[in-house]
Amino acid sequence: MIRIDNLTISFLGIEAVSNVSLEIAPGEILGLVGESGSGKSVTALTLMGLFSDEAEVKSGTVTFGDKVLMEAGKPLDDSLLRSYRGSHMSMIFQEPMTSLNPTMKVGMQVSEQLLLHAKEKYPTVAARRECVIEAFKSVGLHDAEALYDKYPHQLSGGMRQRVMIAMAVILHPELIIADEPTTALDVTIQNQIVRLLKEINERENNSMIFITHDLNLARRICDRLIVMKDGHIAEQGKTEDIFTNPQTDYAKKLIAAVPGRKSKPSIMFEVGSETVNNILSVKDLNVYYKERSKKMFGKSIHRMVVEGATFDIREGETLGLVGESGCGKSSLCKAILGINKDIKGSVVSKTVRPQMVFQDPYSSLNPSRTIGWQLEEPLWAMDVLEKDIKTNKAWRKQQAIEMLEKVGLDASYYDRMPSQLSGGQRQRVSIGQALITRPKLIFADEPVSALDVTIQDQVLDLLKNLQKEFGIAYLFISHDINVIYRVSDRIMVMKDGKILEIGDKEEIFNNPKDPYTRELLAES
Repeated sequence: MIRIDNLTISFLGIEAVSNVSLEIAPGEILGLVGESGSGKSVTALTLMGLFSDEAEVKSGTVTFGDKVLMEAGKPLDDSLLRSYRGSHMSMIFQEPMTSLNPTMKVGMQVSEQLLLHAKEKYPTVAARRECVIEAFKSVGLHDAEALYDKYPHQLSGGMRQRVMIAMAVILHPELIIADEPTTALDVTIQNQIVRLLKEINERENNSMIFITHDLNLARRICDRLIVMKDGHIAEQGKTEDIFTNPQTDYAKKLIAAVPGRKSKPSIMFEVGSETVNNILSVKDLNVYYKERSKKMFGKSIHRMVVEGATFDIREGETLGLVGESGCGKSSLCKAILGINKDIKGSVVSKTVRPQMVFQDPYSSLNPSRTIGWQLEEPLWAMDVLEKDIKTNKAWRKQQAIEMLEKVGLDASYYDRMPSQLSGGQRQRVSIGQALITRPKLIFADEPVSALDVTIQDQVLDLLKNLQKEFGIAYLFISHDINVIYRVSDRIMVMKDGKILEIGDKEEIFNNPKDPYTRELLAES
């Protein structure tokens, strides 16, 4: 179906992919795994002919069936590639917020695929709308008719991800490239998506490249694995062979770092005695979003997204928050931080400078500023610092470089732009932004979802060490049950905007009271 021969790609003289060769048979699911920056996404983007101006293809060819789509030293045939994209091969991108057009309703964006590549089969707007709604339902999106007319910013991260998946599969292409397709999804929807992709693969005998840092997920869906490191193929073979008998030290390291409920001590963060003071108290909090009326002069409608939330966060503890995408987890955090002011209820905090690690690092970073500038910016907002300290450029740079090293990067990233970083690297910068002011309370919204297992392990240890050193409390949001188990002292479960239960993590895992909690644990 698809073949890459001796592919080498460099960016500004630095090789991102070196002599990569691979083949994919019809009906096969090939997994690409490895750390962030190992070349997984670059390899996949090459298949689609999606290059940045800084990219140089130094060697290699890409062949689809009997058609040569790309050959080093020859100009790309844009018309040929356009005819193949969408209809013959499609891609589920890692960051749906930056891949979707913010000015267009999501239904119309997916409908464009039908208009461009299947107009004869779907000649009318009504026919295309019906097809898109069915595609939305097939990827687990509820209320698909209403969703058709919403904009990307009105959807949760997981919902945007599912829209991207619907867009990729709607034309039933021969090759689907899935670049971290379940990163933003909770375990129940993640399982639905994996089953959906597997069913499409078996029914239509299409090929799939499945890029992921989640090795457990790769083991469930992939027939073969290619392990990449520093732009090279470190190891490849049948999935079970690599998991049960890895040949390289690097593959062994990746597999050993996979999070599990028994991989670390049961309590990661020490809360201390039960007399610990609360750093945050929330009581009967309702959070609303305004929706425009469909009538020309109608009043805006207030839709409740969080209802009656009541909980505390103790000084120095980690409260894990888990629930489906769209259940109100991120909306709850933004309301407490004052980002969403349309609320009712009581929020009392002992800290004046809480920070947040956002779910989508690319949209929360300024694309026109260097990484160093963005790490230094929070220091200017610190009232406790004297002006002569904040204006000391050398001191600010030193702080930024030290933070880069703490989150697993080095000083060379100081002068880079966000577009020059992988998804996982951008996530680490976002974590560094939140940590650089040494806050006492951090809202972490999926802070390790885009990280490979080895860096995820390092970042969780980093959060632990900083918590012990500075007495930081975390509200830690994740759809990964194993990560929640590892980091949390207590766990809070949400569904449909309501808190279903709160308790000690061992109590929640061993004796869940709510049927939904039991379902979550069963799916993990």
